[in-house]
Amino acid sequence: METISWSDFERIELRVGTIISVEDFPEARKPAYKIKVDFGAKIGIKQSSAQITDLYSKDDLMNRQIIGVVNFPAKQIGPVRSECLITGFYNAEEAVVLAVPERPLNNGAKLG
Repeated sequence: METISWSDFERIELRVGTIISVEDFPEARKPAYKIKVDFGAKIGIKQSSAQITDLYSKDDLMNRQIIGVVNFPAKQIGPVRSECLITGFYNAEEAVVLAVPERPLNNGAKLG
């Protein structure tokens, strides 16, 4: 594991957002959704794709708050331009468990 400095960590924009749109992503190599997340007025709405179909249905995800990285460069994933990274952890079965705030927060709140 590589050690990073506090200033390296501070450069990562981990923000709270609310999922406002979830669609199937049939073009993806592995099962995934196309997702839009509202990160508040300052950051806006960003889209992403996420391989989280094992544990979450589209209905489970709607209006759920997540933690996302919003300052990675955009990445083209097939027809989707991914503008943020929705964070999570792999469980023992290699399914992604979302990283979420423990209580409701304003969209755009920064991890600090």
